[in-house]
Amino acid sequence: MDEKNIRLTLAYDGRRYHGWQRQKNGITIQEVLEEKLEIILDAPTPLIASGRTDAGVHAMNQVCNFLTGSAIDPGALKRGLNSLLPDDIYIKNAEYVPPEFHARYSATGKIYEYRILNRSDPDIFLRHYLWHIRPPLDNEAMVKCLNSLRGSHDFTSFRSSGSSNTNPVRSISRAELVGPDENKVLRIIIEADGFLRHMVRNIVGTVIEVGLGKISIDGFRGILESKDRQSAGIKAPAQGLFLVNVFY
Repeated sequence: MDEKNIRLTLAYDGRRYHGWQRQKNGITIQEVLEEKLEIILDAPTPLIASGRTDAGVHAMNQVCNFLTGSAIDPGALKRGLNSLLPDDIYIKNAEYVPPEFHARYSATGKIYEYRILNRSDPDIFLRHYLWHIRPPLDNEAMVKCLNSLRGSHDFTSFRSSGSSNTNPVRSISRAELVGPDENKVLRIIIEADGFLRHMVRNIVGTVIEVGLGKISIDGFRGILESKDRQSAGIKAPAQGLFLVNVFY
C-alpha cells in the first residue's frame, strides 16, 4: 500500500512542555502527539514540524506532517487524536496533502506574536501568556525600531548560539506594535520568510530596552548592523510568545 502524507494543524498551550521537539529531560508536544498517533495507527509515526517552538512557547496554528500506510480518514484521525490528547493540545485540522509536502521545507513564511502587559499591576490570570513590564514604555520609539527591521537583513545580532541555520539573512514583511488595549496589553507582531533560533524573543527583548530608555533608536539600528549577538539586549521570556500562523 502506498504511503499517504497527512498534514495536521494544531494549537497548544506550551507552559507544561519543554518545547516541540523530543527531549530527554522533559515532556514535549512532539512526544505526546506521536504517542497518541501510535495508539491510533498501531505503528511508530515520526512527525515533521514547521519548526521547533521553545519550552513555554505557545502555538495557535502549528503545522506538522507524517507518512502513514494507514487508510484512516483524516476527519476520523482528528476526532481520535482529540479524544486522547490532553486539554492543552488540540488538533484543528487533518488533511491529505501531496507526497512532496514537507511541513518545514515547504513553508514560505510565519507570523509570531509577542504579548506584553505594560502597567504596574500584574494580571495573575494571564501571567503564563505575557511578559509583565511595570515601568511605562516609549511606544513611539519601539515602533521606529520595528520599522527598521522590515526588509532583508542579516539577523546575526538576534540569533542565539546553537542555531542550525547557516544563512542568517531573513526577510521581514511585517513588524509592528499593536495596542495598548484597555488592559494595557501590547502585541509585537512579526512576519517573515523564516526565523533564526530565538530571533523573535531576542528582538523583543532589545526593543523593550529601547522602550525603557536603556538603548537609543540609533543604538538599536547599530545593533542590527553590528551582526554581534553580544551587542543586543536580553532575550524576552518564553511565555509571551505565540506562533500565530505558517504559510505555504
